[in-house]
Amino acid sequence: MARAKKAGKAVDVTFERTDGAKKRLPTRAEMRGWMQAASFVPFAGSVRFVGPEEGRLLNKTYRGKDYTTNVLTFDYAHSPTAEADIVIATDVIEREAREQKKSFREHLAHMLIHSVLHAQGWDHETDEEAEAMEALETKILSGLGFADPYSDPARGHSRFPVVDGDLDTVKGIMHAKDLLRLLLDPDYDLASHLRPARFIPETLPINILLRDFRDSRNHLALVIDEFGSVSGLITIEDVIEQVVGQINDEFDSVSSDVDNIAVVDAEHWRIKAGTHLEQFNAYFQCNLQDDYCETVGGLITDRFEHVPHRGEVIEIEGFRFRVLKGDERQAALFLAEKVVAAEKAEAKSREGNS
Repeated sequence: MARAKKAGKAVDVTFERTDGAKKRLPTRAEMRGWMQAASFVPFAGSVRFVGPEEGRLLNKTYRGKDYTTNVLTFDYAHSPTAEADIVIATDVIEREAREQKKSFREHLAHMLIHSVLHAQGWDHETDEEAEAMEALETKILSGLGFADPYSDPARGHSRFPVVDGDLDTVKGIMHAKDLLRLLLDPDYDLASHLRPARFIPETLPINILLRDFRDSRNHLALVIDEFGSVSGLITIEDVIEQVVGQINDEFDSVSSDVDNIAVVDAEHWRIKAGTHLEQFNAYFQCNLQDDYCETVGGLITDRFEHVPHRGEVIEIEGFRFRVLKGDERQAALFLAEKVVAAEKAEAKSREGNS
């Protein structure tokens, strides 16, 4: 597999769509940028979006699996240039995104990066390979502004107890990333990859529990009462918060959204690309929407149909956005103004000059 220290190598890719779906895809420039972020050697190949029938036929023909999978990577060479054809089943990506409570765009970015790494020789046949590949995927996605794909999107938990019938019959601990492996390969034996559950008594002092978490490298334990019944579970974050106070991570709701929108003057605002559309709409009392973009930056990039450069301007549903800051992969900061207000200011300026 590729071991270059730095990604971002050249990507020569063609995109083709035969799925017949109405789902809008991210721009080719954006998808190419995602692939480039995972390219430790130059990449050459294609990305083909297919429907369920073609996806099932390809999977059956080349893998002997009679179902439609989310992505197929036909890799021909790993170096010095990674050569591969990538096949993506649009409907499967859309369904999985709904099930995982994430946007279509976010899940597609993950699958493209996953495929590009496959094309360079990365694999997940063993636990060690899977953990290394997943860690790299998470790092790349984080650099692109996406959340950890192997954590629970609702609460941020990555480990769950598995029970058989009732809460007192715990079979083991399942990692969220194992569920993702199951999505990638429906034949994956989930039961054989359960981790042993750790049980602690309700009376265990917190300092001893913290040391136990550290020494055993466990992040979760099941709490049992004096009768041996499970009374709850506790995580290492719960313990640390008892010692140092509340900890907010990337999945907790915090009141830092105010930093995303900054007033410049009465008619102009600086908007960070990561501002969620819900926050933007609430602030400006408007209704910007997109089927698969969640942020202002994603919406603007989609409407440009390429990664916008500094100084480029676009109007979207009553707002004019000018790119203030960004790079070849993504725009980072915009100057926003309401089009009506801008037109009035321009008309007033013309009157003053006449």
